[in-house]
Amino acid sequence: MSTSMETRGGVSVHSIDHFALNVPSVAVAERFFRAFGLDVTTAGNEGQELELRAADGYRWARILPSSKKCLAWLSFNCFEQDLDALCAQVQVAGSVIETGPTPDPAGFWFRDPDGNLIQVKIGPKTSPSSKTPCVVTGSAADERGSHARFESKGVRPRRLSHVLLFTPDVSRALDYYAKALGLRLSDRSLDIIAFTHAPHGSDHHLLAFAKSSARGWHHCAWDVDNVNVVGEGASQMAAAGYTKGWGTGRHVLGSNYFHYVEDPWGSFCEYSADIDFVTAGLEWPAGDFPPEDSLYLWGPAVPENFVLNSEAPA
Repeated sequence: MSTSMETRGGVSVHSIDHFALNVPSVAVAERFFRAFGLDVTTAGNEGQELELRAADGYRWARILPSSKKCLAWLSFNCFEQDLDALCAQVQVAGSVIETGPTPDPAGFWFRDPDGNLIQVKIGPKTSPSSKTPCVVTGSAADERGSHARFESKGVRPRRLSHVLLFTPDVSRALDYYAKALGLRLSDRSLDIIAFTHAPHGSDHHLLAFAKSSARGWHHCAWDVDNVNVVGEGASQMAAAGYTKGWGTGRHVLGSNYFHYVEDPWGSFCEYSADIDFVTAGLEWPAGDFPPEDSLYLWGPAVPENFVLNSEAPA
């Protein structure tokens, strides 16, 4: 089990606990996320909110009714012995701890330089502590390598892998989250996009940032068994009427196989498999890659709207 560790003079969060997303229609959201393979339950006052769970049973997201789509807040978990030090780091990094009403009394709340509402609290390590094998084996001679379509089972993501936010200043976001929450750079491409991990054992990226003229929600990524399941997820969503998106392909940064499905609000949900893993305490050799490596190693052409922030002013 991972334990508290000093990280370059400070401490770090270890996981994302959940994200909360505002959407214009909870009913539309329920249909989309059910089709994606997540367990969706009603919650909140008069059942006006949704909770999303993956196959692991963990509540990874809350979906809230609002006039427009945007991130409501992002919640991180830390070890009990690190909470006070993290609170101090956040204040040294320039944020003010919220003293008014907050969505949850646990831990502490603040806003990052872009204005995103962030929670840090004591909680379980939901990020993996070792890499889960992701092997696709070939069939032997005289055996069928696949199965009939009617034999396919519904795709159910195993867990949340990461989230990506738009930011007006990628370098500022990297510096802030390193100082405040101890997240480390995994890889980047100039000031276009950057990926961070937690030093307690983490996927290649837990939180990522992409450049835009404004803050915004780009995507949430959900881990599945292998590249075949990524493809089956794409087919599952297409059968449900969600044909827009990008994939299937493979990233350079993080190495994961992907298929992004466009959600009803112009952002994305990603099926992701075989992402790189950073062992606890390892100094990952972070690189600065050219723009042609910032999106994919192979796959179809990138749709124009994939890099557009639907929350930015026109």
